[in-house]
Amino acid sequence: MNSIIEKPTIAAIATPPGRGGVGVIRISGAEALTMLKQLCCSDRTLQPRMATLTSWLDAGGDILDQGLSLYFPAPYSYTGEHTVELQGHGGPVILRALLDRLYQLGCKPAEPGEFTRRAVENGKMDLAQAEAVAACIDAATIRAGKQAQRQLQGAFGQHIELLMQQLTSLVAHVEASLDFPEEEIPALYFDQLAEKMQQQLIMPIRAMLDSAPLGERLFDGATVAIIGAPNVGKSSLLNALAGRERAIVSDIPGTTRDVLEVDFEIHGIPVRLADTAGLRISDDLIEQEGVRRAELTAAHADATLFIADASRPETWDCAIDADIFMMNKMDLAHSNIPERFIAASVADGVGVEEVKDALATTLGDIEIADESMMVTRERHRQNLLEALSCVEAGMHTLHSEEKLEITAMQWRHAWSALGGILGIGDVEHILDRVFSEFCIGK
Repeated sequence: MNSIIEKPTIAAIATPPGRGGVGVIRISGAEALTMLKQLCCSDRTLQPRMATLTSWLDAGGDILDQGLSLYFPAPYSYTGEHTVELQGHGGPVILRALLDRLYQLGCKPAEPGEFTRRAVENGKMDLAQAEAVAACIDAATIRAGKQAQRQLQGAFGQHIELLMQQLTSLVAHVEASLDFPEEEIPALYFDQLAEKMQQQLIMPIRAMLDSAPLGERLFDGATVAIIGAPNVGKSSLLNALAGRERAIVSDIPGTTRDVLEVDFEIHGIPVRLADTAGLRISDDLIEQEGVRRAELTAAHADATLFIADASRPETWDCAIDADIFMMNKMDLAHSNIPERFIAASVADGVGVEEVKDALATTLGDIEIADESMMVTRERHRQNLLEALSCVEAGMHTLHSEEKLEITAMQWRHAWSALGGILGIGDVEHILDRVFSEFCIGK
């Protein structure tokens, strides 16, 4: 993995589509510097990692653009290969012309994520760090961005490496027992192995898996449906949570007839909040369709928030299995309120923060001692689940000397599952899947 494999020199635009003040083209491969010299029609020597003002020419010698050229020699570059960056004007026509000229000179178009894939293959980062590159780009909240940076700096990978090292040590003890079958091994020896496995592998992996609901939603987001009878304050709550007047608020029942969605965040979790039509029996065909859509939205939401009106007990019963119950208009209450409800008065701003906290908890927000261990991708969660399953399966046969080989085999499988997170082992199909989600130029 650390040996640099020479591949075709690739090029791509690294800045987003559209017009901008600056546009960047990235070139990576053994011929990157040669390509730059041909593009400039010059043998001028560039100092590594020093921006140099250059003119880039077309095939006829006319200037296509002028800007800064930077050269990063291998292996001290992002990809581990010779890399050149052209920083010019951000007009799409000019960038496209420069890229086409590089193709004429022999560069190949970069595939999605190919620069980062080469960085992984050349040992510049592990696969978890590569996925963090995409997470940094896609982060919708500051909390998600900070978490992506922790993983990009390698903190998550270091935790996985530590688990793998500890597992290697424990497997070695089992292998040693297999190598000397004539020796009588005391039960205490296996008890100590089991205790170490519990403390060093099982408990840390379970703690990481506990973080997965929050970690995945930091990047994938969540949908929350607000349901309840007409005129209980659903639209008012949506406006209060969103911090702006997004929904029409009216005393007329049936004002909201379709699902209205608004994006915001709760405790750093990106949330799409859906205000639905009031749930009631109606002869109005349009309102009936609104109720049907409300029920469908609630069925597919990550969390459902049911609102009732404290002054109207007939609104308190919820036919849908909701996650959070809020009693609005508490200033008008004239009877005892069921304990499951959060007391609120949205018009006065009372109870809104409590609702936010309840939503965050429902969506998986938990206190994590070390957020660098947070699991943020389904692929990582599945690998950890596989590793945990193999570790626990090996524990079942640990105390049986006739089945010790099964224990060793299961624990080796667990090691491979953990290694798959970092891209260790035969993971070509994983690389193909991961980097197909990247943007071209990264």
